[in-house]
Parts: sequence; C-alpha cells; structure tokens
Amino acid sequence: MSNTNSYFVVGVLALSGIIVFALATLLGPEAAPSARDTTATNSAAGPLTAEQLVAYNVEMTNDKNPVAEFVTNKGTFELELFKDTMPITAGNFIKLAEEGFYDGVKFHRVIEGFMIQSGDPITKTEEFLRYGTGGSGETIPDEHIMGEYLTNVRGTIAMANSGPESGSSQFFINVANNTNLDFNKPPLGSKHPVFGRVLNGMEVVDAIAFVETSPNNNLPLDPIVVEKINIKQN
Repeated sequence: MSNTNSYFVVGVLALSGIIVFALATLLGPEAAPSARDTTATNSAAGPLTAEQLVAYNVEMTNDKNPVAEFVTNKGTFELELFKDTMPITAGNFIKLAEEGFYDGVKFHRVIEGFMIQSGDPITKTEEFLRYGTGGSGETIPDEHIMGEYLTNVRGTIAMANSGPESGSSQFFINVANNTNLDFNKPPLGSKHPVFGRVLNGMEVVDAIAFVETSPNNNLPLDPIVVEKINIKQN
C-alpha cells in the first residue's frame, strides 16, 4: 500500500472514531427505552375512542401512597407513586419534585403507541441537540422487584436509563403495554423499573402522545411543558 493510501485509511478511521464518540456523547447519560420491539409508528392516527378512554379505569393500590399531580400546558393528570413497594425510585422522584427540579421541563421524546418521556433539566434551555442527555447529577440503584403492579403496562410511569444503576431524573409514561421493558421479561434488553401509575387524566397523557413531533428525534413541534408537579401525601 502506498503512503498516500495509508494516510487516507488512517484519516477515515480517525474520522469514524470522532463520529462514534460524538454519537455516544449525544445519547448519554440517560437514554430512552427503545421502541424497536413495539409497534409504535407516531403516525398521528387520531384521538382515542371514548371506549378506549373508559377502558382505563384504575384505583389506588394503597391509600397511604402519595399522589403526584402533573400540571402541564396540555392539561393535568395524577399518578399514584408506589412508595410502599418502590421506596428508592419513588422517593427519588418525590424529592426532585418537591425541590422544584421538574418545574419547566418539557416532554422531549413522544412516540404515539409507545410512551412519552420527560425529566431532563436541559429541556429548560434551547440546547435542543442535548435534550435527553441530562439528569439530576445523582443516580439511584435499580429496584428490580417482582410485583403485581410493577410492570410496564399502559398508564405506568417508569425510569429511563442508559444501563444498570444509571437512573436519575428522567422518566417515561407508557401509553401502551410495553412489558418487554420489564427486567424479567424477554428480550431482557431493557430494564426500566415501574414506580407508579396514572389514576386520573389518562386522556391528557394520550393527548400528549398524539401531538405532532419531529421525525428526526420525536420532539414535539409545539413544546409540552411540565409547569409543576405537586406531591400530595396521604
């Protein structure tokens, strides 16, 4: 091989390394759950039918659990937080909410038929290319616990992460049954602990899931903002 060709190959390899590094930086530290094993298309098929909305009818699993009231510019909804069975994960969320950490964050990744994701403080800025990479500065242990309600089904809230023990502030709400995201379900590629579920206002969550988004990164074209999360202790 000539010196010219050698220099060319070295240059290509170096450029490839830079690109890989840049992508890794863009995707971390908190990545969203993968939609590869779902049927999500974000095709804006339209609002849910009245029958589909009525079908979501849940009650508190434990009257002593706290309730998180999400006040957004799209409407208000409430979730029971499973503090009784998921004290670390629910406790971390409650702490951040009560500190005002979530005030003003956006839903930065919305996929119809899959989930809606928020909790990144960088979304309070205009640094769009960094959306999805922020956290609280601390991580928590994974609470992988078996439980009747601790599975990624429609209406549940779960931790976003980029691997074991990497959960921080980002979360997502399932708008479909995504049990493939459970730690004990095939294909075991994603492990996202569930720590609560929507009690009231699932129609607001569904409305967020149907907003128009960018085809490049699933970011809503019109910002969906979490104005405040109020924690109600029972």
